Amino acid sequence: MKQRRRTWTRIVFWVISCLLLVVISGFVYEWIASKQDKSQYPPPGEMVDAGSHQLHIRKLGSGSPTILLESGSGESSLSWRDIPEKLSTFATVVSYDRAGYAWSEEAATPRTGENIVRELHVALKNADIQAPYILVGHSLGGMYSRLYAQTYEDEVAGMVLVDARPENDARRTQEIYTKERPKVNPSPLISILLKRSGAFRLFPNFMLTGRVEHQDRKSFVNIVASPKYFRSVAEEGDLANTTENAIRGQHLGNLPVRVIARGIQQDLTQFGISKSGNDQIEQSWQMGQREMLNISTNSKFIVAKKSDHMIIHDQPELVIQVIRELISNTSHPRSTFAKSKTDD
Repeated sequence: MKQRRRTWTRIVFWVISCLLLVVISGFVYEWIASKQDKSQYPPPGEMVDAGSHQLHIRKLGSGSPTILLESGSGESSLSWRDIPEKLSTFATVVSYDRAGYAWSEEAATPRTGENIVRELHVALKNADIQAPYILVGHSLGGMYSRLYAQTYEDEVAGMVLVDARPENDARRTQEIYTKERPKVNPSPLISILLKRSGAFRLFPNFMLTGRVEHQDRKSFVNIVASPKYFRSVAEEGDLANTTENAIRGQHLGNLPVRVIARGIQQDLTQFGISKSGNDQIEQSWQMGQREMLNISTNSKFIVAKKSDHMIIHDQPELVIQVIRELISNTSHPRSTFAKSKTDD
């Protein structure tokens, strides 16, 4: 009996030792690979002072107005793929990474919408990127674009909202999410541990399926994913309500606004949401898309019939077409801007 117990003790010891060796090897491998990434993947744009930190800003093209691309939650400047290059054939276009994303440094200030748009404003001035701006915001970036237009009204000549997050969406869907407890992204600490252990790099298809599209996984692992990224994304999500409150009841006068909404329902059942819950969430989202027409007296609604939420990937040419049309029909800078804000 004692001999058998000693044998099992040795087996357990060697199994644990092997597992520890694998984990330690993963951490060492990731540390070396991350160091190599910094030299192999330099920022394509320039690092610009935004106050307490530097933001990565990439400018292409020439002329006025300047198209300013604002990415969605968890999406970096790379998420726009070749849209900036195509836009640069007829305008100046700027893509950038919010604090903590990709090449941008992490911020010391809370990730409220107010801080995010202020930092962008400072960086644009320091980079000598001139207004007027055409703001193009995808998803959560749409809320930041709306707040920028509200805060710096004299600088904005138009806005395109690409399946942008509505300001009342969280209020309307909170009960569904609370009841059904979907399988959402892991906490920042778990994501950071997975990153530092090399799991994302070693098993990208397994770890990132359903989270990052296949063709974007290499850039995500090598450039975007980092401890500062996961912390920043989580804090943006936690503080999104501050931006919702800031733009609720917004009216931007006669600002040219184009709202592009997805035509294919987002499938949240893969994250544990029931079909009925998914339908209710989609109904709320679509209602919010149409409500955004009320933020301006000069707004138009476009449906991306072949796209779900990632319209910038599914129908990039539609996004480019809408931006081009808006610019051709916009006189800038605008002479009038009637701004009001009411409670709902």
